Amino acid sequence: MVYTSKNNEKIKYINALKDKKFRKENGEFLIEGIKQVKECLSSGLTVSKIVVSQCFYDEFDFKDAELIVVSEGIFDYLSDEKNPQGILAVVKIPVFDVKAPQCNALLLDRVSDPANLGAIIRTANACGYEDVYLIDTVDPFSPKSVRSSMSGLFFVNLMQISLEDVDRIFKDIDLICADMNGENIFSFNPKNKFCLIIGNEGNGVNSQLKALANKTVSIPMRSSCESLNAAVSASILMYNLKYKNN
Repeated sequence: MVYTSKNNEKIKYINALKDKKFRKENGEFLIEGIKQVKECLSSGLTVSKIVVSQCFYDEFDFKDAELIVVSEGIFDYLSDEKNPQGILAVVKIPVFDVKAPQCNALLLDRVSDPANLGAIIRTANACGYEDVYLIDTVDPFSPKSVRSSMSGLFFVNLMQISLEDVDRIFKDIDLICADMNGENIFSFNPKNKFCLIIGNEGNGVNSQLKALANKTVSIPMRSSCESLNAAVSASILMYNLKYKNN
């Protein structure tokens, strides 16, 4: 069967997952593209549906997911890509119990740009920061954030917390805050297991959260440069702290 109508209930449900409120209510999100779908299937996350255009062909193991074949027009309607590859999937949003990190971790405070959030998650996965804590950030399961994470989203533990949770979760862990007035990251050496805090793109780290930090670090820059992109800054800091701590 090939689905050809936007009014079909399955098609309406899948399309509605582009909306944050609908994702939250139903506990599912969308991923798109051959590489992302294959990596998601291998990650252990639950893929409930796989949607392919009627012209799609690839050597593919759909596992236990429901396969939905749609017309080219319907796939274009569902797709969030400029150049769709003809495959997308509906995935259960993973839920993790909030607990102290098992290794070096990342805390993101009010990161508001989905592309930045996705890129930071991508680097966190690459660098081995498996536990990622979020305080009032943009939705990590939005299409733009998912796309920017380049499958990193499937391999980290995302935990939504509040400012009030910080003392309890990180009571035995050093909090290292990224701040323009901090110590030069290239001369700083973490002594213990740590959690790196990255703040909002325009306003930095919340002052209350900053006050809880054991240390602050910064990236030296020429006077002609006011700041770096949040994702770029996070990447430099994550890698430097990670490999100095090993």
